Amino acid sequence: MRAEAEQRASVAAEALTWVGTPYHQLADVKGAGVDCSMLLVRVFVDTGVLPPFDPRPYPPDWHLHRSDERYVAWTQRFGRPFDPAERMPQAGDVVLARFGRCFSHGAVMTGRFELVHAYARDGRCTMGDLRQQPFLDRPLIFYSLWG
Repeated sequence: MRAEAEQRASVAAEALTWVGTPYHQLADVKGAGVDCSMLLVRVFVDTGVLPPFDPRPYPPDWHLHRSDERYVAWTQRFGRPFDPAERMPQAGDVVLARFGRCFSHGAVMTGRFELVHAYARDGRCTMGDLRQQPFLDRPLIFYSLWG
């Protein structure tokens, strides 16, 4: 297993290669289409940090009509939650944001506040900042795959 710093750098670098990919529900093809959950899958699986898995299918509006914490369950399979007041997020960490009735949007941290996410409202995979919308003032959960 590669050292943690190398894995984190690899995850952040891979996430950045997805920037500009159009948003498309359930897709996972760089340059053609991706949604926020499949972005996380592709980044962590394609860098070899996680074994292959596929959370599909899931309905596009599941977060509006149900309280099932699907995203939390997927993330908890591999990561452990942490409190950002105790440890700042690092490259390679994951942040989930509450949209609708549950945590339904995810992003890969590429730095202390910087992240990459596939956001339907932007219509593409983009870089973002935790201190700005759509993350500002939303409930967030942070996860790390490393101790």
